[in-house]
Amino acid sequence: MTATTEDGPQEEYDAKRHAGLYGAQRFKAMSAVLLALLLSVLDYAIANVALPLIAEDLHASSSRAIWVVNAYQLANLSCLLPLASLGARVGFARLSQFGIFLFLIASVACALSQNLLELTLARALQGMGGACIMSVNFALIRFIYPHKELGRGIALNGLFVGIGVALGPSLGSLILSVASWPWIFWINLPLALVALVLAHSALPQTPRSDIPTDMVGSLLTMASFALTGVGLDGLMHADFLSGGVVTFAGGLCWAMLLHYQRERLEPIVPVDLLARRPFLLACLVGFLGFVASNLYIVAMPFTLATVFHRGPGTIGLLIAPWAVGVATMSFAVSRLADRFPASVLSSIGLLITASGFCLLWFLPTDAGNWAIAWRTLFAGCGFGLFQPPNNRAIMVSAPPGREGGASGMLSVARLGGQTTGALLVAGLFTVFPHPAFICLGTAMMVAFTGATLSLGRKYLAA
Repeated sequence: MTATTEDGPQEEYDAKRHAGLYGAQRFKAMSAVLLALLLSVLDYAIANVALPLIAEDLHASSSRAIWVVNAYQLANLSCLLPLASLGARVGFARLSQFGIFLFLIASVACALSQNLLELTLARALQGMGGACIMSVNFALIRFIYPHKELGRGIALNGLFVGIGVALGPSLGSLILSVASWPWIFWINLPLALVALVLAHSALPQTPRSDIPTDMVGSLLTMASFALTGVGLDGLMHADFLSGGVVTFAGGLCWAMLLHYQRERLEPIVPVDLLARRPFLLACLVGFLGFVASNLYIVAMPFTLATVFHRGPGTIGLLIAPWAVGVATMSFAVSRLADRFPASVLSSIGLLITASGFCLLWFLPTDAGNWAIAWRTLFAGCGFGLFQPPNNRAIMVSAPPGREGGASGMLSVARLGGQTTGALLVAGLFTVFPHPAFICLGTAMMVAFTGATLSLGRKYLAA
């Protein structure tokens, strides 16, 4: 079945396949999805706050310490699409459970790391566990909620992302005020154990694809993302020779992958979905939104420490309003996401985010905590308004049977944007001696570009 909206003819679903769950069954299944999501988001947010202390304790530069974030993001990004494809074959619930277990093991490895290399490798393993969770997260929601209420499920997902990001800085600041940085990883263990038990007992069994796993396509996909990311990081750190060679190798892998997948029925990289203009536009808008957000999130702890001269505890509290705004607005927009098009809601959201970054950009260096906090909250509210409608637009653009590919691509747009944002921060920190406000200005321009593209999707998708 295909429905037409103000964003164009984009909603495809099967009334029986997407009938959803109800009552206690829906509550338990959604609780399992959200707890697993909270596990991965919470740890990412805590690690951001700890970056300055990790850099100092492990004797690493600020630009190199960002790899504590990048390793997680890059491993997550490289594995998302192959794991989304695998999830369609082995079952979305089973892959999510394995991801929680892997995340738990990797958290122990992170806490026991003695140098930056060990921590980076452990974070990469953690990113693979997070990819198992995130690659099937939205596919599971597609089966838990009926089509007419899908926006509520996606908005609830955004709410918990906001809660995780909000709790992360505050919890991280609390932990760092009484203990050393490894405890930000030990805290994952009880949450992961509860999530694993709940996921095993409550997640729904979904239809499985009978198409064999494409191992060649999976390996090429991981190599394409990983080599491109590592190469671009080298270029951002002015390592032009090796960075250029690795980036070129990544480009070759991409060419081989796209050529290899042209005749595949369900390609690992969902080129069949990307050929649908509403789907492609929604993914591009999502990508730009998360580039802007990570330019802010990754750079802001260093900005608050070096420009505004705030301590570790205060840094976490001043970043938290961003996540509070995201969570609050995600909850408020839950009913609107099913009624109003993404070309309206998401565009307004990104414009508000860009305006918030602009207000932070103009702050004097002696600004008080309240002046920083309310501007951060304002930008976060805009981002919370942007996410659920745009995520819904991605999921409903995919035909029945391609929920896994759409879920994976949604997460790729998010993590690809976050990784690109983090790489840009590393590059700006390498090139400029005082890059704090340059990062904010870049975030503002990227958010405004995303808002403009989102506003025009009704006409571009026609």
